[in-house]
Amino acid sequence: MSESADHTTKRAVVLLSGGLDSVTALAVAQRDGYECHALSFDYGQRHKVELAAAQEIADAMGVASHRTAKIDLRAFGGSALTDDTLDVPKDRDDDAMSHDIPVTYVPARNTIFLSYALALAEVLESTDLFIGVNAVDYSGYPDCRPEFIASFERTANLATKAGVTADDDHHLKVHTPLIDLPKTDIIRLGLELGVDYSLTHSCYDPLGPDHIKPCGHCDACLLRIRAFEELGQHDPAMLRHHGEAWKP
Repeated sequence: MSESADHTTKRAVVLLSGGLDSVTALAVAQRDGYECHALSFDYGQRHKVELAAAQEIADAMGVASHRTAKIDLRAFGGSALTDDTLDVPKDRDDDAMSHDIPVTYVPARNTIFLSYALALAEVLESTDLFIGVNAVDYSGYPDCRPEFIASFERTANLATKAGVTADDDHHLKVHTPLIDLPKTDIIRLGLELGVDYSLTHSCYDPLGPDHIKPCGHCDACLLRIRAFEELGQHDPAMLRHHGEAWKP
């Protein structure tokens, strides 16, 4: 049977980067009864190790399918994640992280990713997309704001066969279950749902010859380290890659 043949299945396309937020969004979708089809991107990112994490997570959580789309955002650059001449900021405090749009912002990334997810959803005859965007910790990221998600959802329902032909109860929906949650609440939710955060990778500038170990100093590392500390825990991904001797 093809993936689009069974009309009784409640399917969702879940954007899975391999990071903390995306795996929690996946867990929420599974909790809510969706058959989950994960979609990751090899877009030329500096932290390509996240793709291995996404695959490990997809296997561990038993998704229905996992695809990795290859696109070249290095052709445009403009971000420390896609241009090696730009430095990833380190050891910034919360005010610095949220003051301006950071250099780790990848131009139009979520717009591109959601467009790919929309295409896959049409093929799967799904009307549900899940994305782990968060507007609390990264107020400087314009494509993590509720206004952007609402705008994309309207566009999606205008631009697709599924959106034009669907009745009011079956329009495409972009689910953002984490958008208003601080990082501590995201982690707490994931732990309640059985997420193994040791499998995740969030670091923007991983260390070592294989670029696998999280640096512990970029914005993404610091946000999750501090959140786990607030919950009285060490970040399990840091412990996994650096060992018990690691201290925040």
